[in-house]
Amino acid sequence: MKSTSITQTQPVTTRNALLVFGIILVSFNLRPAITAVGPLIGSIRQDLGISNGIAGFLTTLPLLSFAVFSFLAPRLGIRYGQKMMILAGLIALLMGILVRSIGMVPTVFIGTMLVGVGIAIMNVLLPSIIKTHYPEKIGLMTGTYTASMNVFAALGSGISIPLAVHLGLGWEKSLLFWAFVSVLAMVVWGPQIRKSSEQKRNYQPKLDLSEPSIWRSAIAWQVTVFMGLQSFLFYCTIAWLPEILNGSGLDISTAGWMVSIMQLAGIPMAFFTPILADRFRNQKVIVILIGIVYFTGVAILFVDGGNFVFVTLSVLLIGLGQGASISLSLVLLSLRASSSEQAAQLSGMAQSVGYLLAAIGPTLVGGLFDWTHSWTIPLLLFMAIVIIMVGVGLGAGRDRSLY
Repeated sequence: MKSTSITQTQPVTTRNALLVFGIILVSFNLRPAITAVGPLIGSIRQDLGISNGIAGFLTTLPLLSFAVFSFLAPRLGIRYGQKMMILAGLIALLMGILVRSIGMVPTVFIGTMLVGVGIAIMNVLLPSIIKTHYPEKIGLMTGTYTASMNVFAALGSGISIPLAVHLGLGWEKSLLFWAFVSVLAMVVWGPQIRKSSEQKRNYQPKLDLSEPSIWRSAIAWQVTVFMGLQSFLFYCTIAWLPEILNGSGLDISTAGWMVSIMQLAGIPMAFFTPILADRFRNQKVIVILIGIVYFTGVAILFVDGGNFVFVTLSVLLIGLGQGASISLSLVLLSLRASSSEQAAQLSGMAQSVGYLLAAIGPTLVGGLFDWTHSWTIPLLLFMAIVIIMVGVGLGAGRDRSLY
């Protein structure tokens, strides 16, 4: 069953166009402040005099912030207005970037936590805003902001070293660069919250106390687990794929580039998958295709992980699977909900549990390698996770609403 419209599709106006532009600019801020850290982690560790384990926590801390504040964001959106909270998320992100760039151990971790808080709020509330304003264009709008998010995620990884080394900015100013993107988004988003009466009418709905808890909905749990497992796979491959490829004989520099290729390969699928999903009565076929592509990409690494041709094919397929799975999980938040309030609650549930799983993943995979001294078990784990993800995805992709 297609989700019913809760508002009339907005006419094309200057204000409406500004909202679309604002959503895109907000999406630019959802990943680069995190993905920019990975390439710089060695310099950060050396300058701050911290261990590898503590430095690794810099990549886990935002995910823990996601898990906590994704749960709180829907309530904050109801109390203060979703557009207002998007602005608050941008402010928290900006403060985190500024504090982190001071370059001392406490400020780096406090700033990283604030970065995670700001992104978590925006992550959760954007699907609900799209559900409210574009009920007839959920796929197109979700695809647009997901693809935009992925472009800047890859950009964050790609330009960190050039900014820090080639331009001589150092890791602090390289990370500070993303403050400009946050400020630009705040300038464009600000006009969206000027009319308090409209804000209250559209974004502070009354809770329907007669509805059962979303945590008791089978569909909600299937969407949540699908979101969590695709996040698990994404952050595990981001963290460990270079080491997996290097262990198979590929030089570490080329292995690092393969991660960038993987992220870039997912951008077209991130855009087109929600559009296709919105056109179908259910999304089961899409789930199956994602599973086949993802599973094949991981399986190819068993053939010859050091062969450039096989590795390229593998990372392309994994990237396609990742781009499609993240965008499908995001569009399901709107398609399975019958109102913007439900979309916000489902988004909070799915992303809080999902990012908790994502935070566990890289540590688990690293522990498995330490235990076995081989990447075989982690790769088999990835394949098993893909199979389970397809299973729950078939449930999440059914033509059903939450209740």
